[in-house]
Amino acid sequence: MLNVRRLHPNSKLAIGTFSICVREASVDDTYQGYINRVAPQTLAIAYEQQLINAQGSPKFDQGQPVPFPGFSVVTPIAADDPTNQSFYGHLTTVQGQVGEILGESFVAVPPESLHLTVADLIWDGPYQALRRHNPDFEKQLCNCLQHSFADHQHQSGPYSGCQWQVLGLLVLPRSLGVVLVPQREADYEPILKVRRAIFQNPTLIGLGIEQQYRYTAHITLGYFDPAIEKLADSIGVSEQLAAVNDRWIGHDPEILDIHSIELRYFSDMTQFTRQDYYPVLRAS
Repeated sequence: MLNVRRLHPNSKLAIGTFSICVREASVDDTYQGYINRVAPQTLAIAYEQQLINAQGSPKFDQGQPVPFPGFSVVTPIAADDPTNQSFYGHLTTVQGQVGEILGESFVAVPPESLHLTVADLIWDGPYQALRRHNPDFEKQLCNCLQHSFADHQHQSGPYSGCQWQVLGLLVLPRSLGVVLVPQREADYEPILKVRRAIFQNPTLIGLGIEQQYRYTAHITLGYFDPAIEKLADSIGVSEQLAAVNDRWIGHDPEILDIHSIELRYFSDMTQFTRQDYYPVLRAS
């Protein structure tokens, strides 16, 4: 267990002392629990631990995406989100910096596909199996999500949007992105309630979709090539990645305006599309 302290002077977010914890659960955290869990993951020592065990992602082969179909509830992708154009422009700059640090070990996703996942639903093998055995799966999924969104608004009132800010880079076992935290505590509840409305929908559970893990709000910038497994200087690379976070310390935070939450289909990790009849929850 490691206690750390990190400050963001110009942010409304108060960050104190944290403990790194590796325990996972299927229930989302309280606001303070979420902050306590994700903040230590933006430290150099956390990056080093992850890079030592990092592996190439099976979602890419020689830099090219492989089929990996499924559905997620996400914010609009960068290409379809003029409201957050500046936000995604900054992330694209960071994506380039990460690419310079990691070189061939990093496969960047197209900047226009960047987005925040609100709820992972189903993907790859389980999705393909369900599709084979249930030709009406997509229609039923849309109906479930429509009911979840309606139930959310019935219980909590019209969705009014929320704002989350970048805290720093996030290194995962097979990918790298940025982790986000609510700008204020009040911005946490809308996302939490939407996730509850989705994952506590008994009809959705009947389709075979359940919450798999606690929520970590992050935007994936790219995936690891197998070359990451031969990384020679994990300590040096970790320090360089941690230095990238300096852009978010002592400066105005990068804010994502979550004005819309929608169902999207992905054929691989670079293509996230939606049809007009896919459910969407928009701020009123």
